[in-house]
Amino acid sequence: MVRWWKRESWRSGIRMEQSEKVGFYSLGINVFLVVLKGVLGWLSGSIGLIADAIHSLTDVISSGTVVAGIKLSRRKSKNFPYGLYKVENLVSLVSSILIFLAGYEIIRMVFTRAQRLEQKYIPYAIAGVVCTMGITYFFSRYELREGERLASPALTADAKHIRTDMFSSLVILVGLVGGIFGWGIDKIAGGIVAIIVFKAGAEIFMDAIRVLLDASLDYETLDAVKSIILRDPEVGGIKSLRGRNSGPFKFIEAEIVILARDLEKAHQVSQRIENAIKAEIEHVDRVIIHYEPQQKDIVTYAVPVNRDRSGLAEHFGEAPFFYIVSVKRDDGSIVEEGFFRNPAANEEKGKGIKVSKWLLEKGVDKVFSPKELGGKGPGYVFSNAGVDVIIVAQGKLDEIKNGVQSGVW
Repeated sequence: MVRWWKRESWRSGIRMEQSEKVGFYSLGINVFLVVLKGVLGWLSGSIGLIADAIHSLTDVISSGTVVAGIKLSRRKSKNFPYGLYKVENLVSLVSSILIFLAGYEIIRMVFTRAQRLEQKYIPYAIAGVVCTMGITYFFSRYELREGERLASPALTADAKHIRTDMFSSLVILVGLVGGIFGWGIDKIAGGIVAIIVFKAGAEIFMDAIRVLLDASLDYETLDAVKSIILRDPEVGGIKSLRGRNSGPFKFIEAEIVILARDLEKAHQVSQRIENAIKAEIEHVDRVIIHYEPQQKDIVTYAVPVNRDRSGLAEHFGEAPFFYIVSVKRDDGSIVEEGFFRNPAANEEKGKGIKVSKWLLEKGVDKVFSPKELGGKGPGYVFSNAGVDVIIVAQGKLDEIKNGVQSGVW
């Protein structure tokens, strides 16, 4: 487990460094786009292009918050033991608000600013817009691919944000081309850009809110986790299964029934399932397995008895007979009972181990013994099988039988 944790921590650090690098790339490109669109919009007098420059300015702010969010999300402390992964989702939420503000600014310019396209600068503006379209197209594809690979919601949101520049630039291009022919569609282009901007902002806003409010993981991921759990032969069923995102990572919690008689073995099974989930599901930070051994409806007891079959035998391995009884857990009624001759009573060596294995074949869940079996062969056999050993120094069989039926044992 320690080696696995170190390996995952190293991988997490690499992902964070790569996310930060891509974030800086985004910041630099957006600064360039703001300058280019702003200059061309001022020269050409295009309301749409100036509006698009404002849109790109919010991209600069957004990219800056992405980088800050990635840096902050690395940190853990006593006050934040689960990490600050959701800072990235908070950054995505801030990005969506900035997009809404950009849309509002565009709408305001469309309705309040007079149309005054400068014909001599329109060709330069068209060339510049085509250039920005190429830049935003290729970089948004790159950043989206990296965001999905690194499971970074901040990079993914920023890529979608930048991609709106490409579509809005296409609309602006139509408006500029129309300006050459004297068509007054520049303001219409600006209005269409605003609609595109609002749509992108709404999508990013809803994605961020879902994670911040601990919405469930997607069905495909939960179904994959369910399959991993149920394929373990020691699992008897799933009582509940939940999961949530936190930044780029997933947190999964399951309550299961394990087909084991003791808690130690059940713990081993839960660890095996946890490791399998982390190995097969990407970007899982933590898996919490709540488990309980399967409760049997019928419990089988074994009592070593003497030759007259009335009292507890003095020696476990040398007991002439064993009284084996199965009772219902809920009401203590006897389902089956009988006396069985000890097949290992006359053995010279290993009586205790041999009779213990024989009792396991009989399906016993609890065994009475006159002495402690810990540190001895029978004790190891019963311990490994999850069979409880009840120490009773002496007593009559009827008394033990009554105790079994009344739930004392």
